[in-house]
Amino acid sequence: MAVVRPATARAVVFHGPDDLRLEDVPLPPLRSGEMLVRIRACGLCPGEVMDWYLARKAPVPLGHEPVAEVVEVADGVAFQPGDRVFVHHHASCLVCRACRRGDHVHCATWRPRRLIPGCLATYAVAQAPAVAADTVRLPDALDDDTATFVEPLACVAKSIRRARLRGEDRVLVIGLGVMGLLHLMALRRAAGPPLLIGADRVPARVAAAAPFADVVIDTARKPLREAVGRATGGDGADVAIVGPGSVEALEAGLECVAPGGTLVVFTPTPPDAAWPLRPHDLFFKEIAIVPSYSAGPDDTREGLRLLAEGLPVARLITHRLPLEDAARGYALIRAAGPALKVVVHP
Repeated sequence: MAVVRPATARAVVFHGPDDLRLEDVPLPPLRSGEMLVRIRACGLCPGEVMDWYLARKAPVPLGHEPVAEVVEVADGVAFQPGDRVFVHHHASCLVCRACRRGDHVHCATWRPRRLIPGCLATYAVAQAPAVAADTVRLPDALDDDTATFVEPLACVAKSIRRARLRGEDRVLVIGLGVMGLLHLMALRRAAGPPLLIGADRVPARVAAAAPFADVVIDTARKPLREAVGRATGGDGADVAIVGPGSVEALEAGLECVAPGGTLVVFTPTPPDAAWPLRPHDLFFKEIAIVPSYSAGPDDTREGLRLLAEGLPVARLITHRLPLEDAARGYALIRAAGPALKVVVHP
């Protein structure tokens, strides 16, 4: 029986922090290299509650952690209807100097959205650059909910790669929401760091990190710098990965970094935030500050590899919601409490 092509998609659109609307968005006809997909599941990203980040794009459709089923393909597409795929919402050209260096997020073609409308929707059109550069077929053994972790784990894989860990590095992860926990899980699977430390001030998140870290610090009860010092014999952490996007968190992380160490900035601060650094201390301690923004095609495949090898991410899913309840899902994430991963099923 022929599939009737939908003319619109039901999608969640951000108009403001307290104004998420379920709208019917037109689906454009397919052009060469494009495909129409049905969204089976989509994870909610903590970055989508950074109001300052979304406000400058509003109105903007939400969702970029999809598991999708191919419905229709145009010419030049290697996928077929029925294939279950992950499609990245950004896409690099793969051939420019930035791409050849592995700096995909700095490719000139990167920023435009490549999924119309977005992944918190019933259907989406995947544009040709995304289909060609960063779409992967998902293995049958990977269920939909677990597969929503491909994009988050890709970001984690890039972060760990940019940290340039050495054999005896002791690693501190600040912020034990879903992204912090994924860092701990991936680091533990790599069997690299001899000491993994997690820190947060939310008791439920501190408890969630216990199976994956050697030391877990409740910063509501213990000063972070002192606790890290005790755990490392006074040396500090060789690598500190800072999840919260605030100057306060960055400063706390920097205070814990050992001489010769690295601070990884995993989340942006608002554009008007200023961080008064002390170059004198950075120089003589030889501390590197390394941002890690999003992820490229190689990182996507690394994220998928981690899932295929059995990284136990499903235990991080705390809520499963229908599309109509997406606003409640974002409210749970915004509260920064016991909720970890929220998966929406359109």
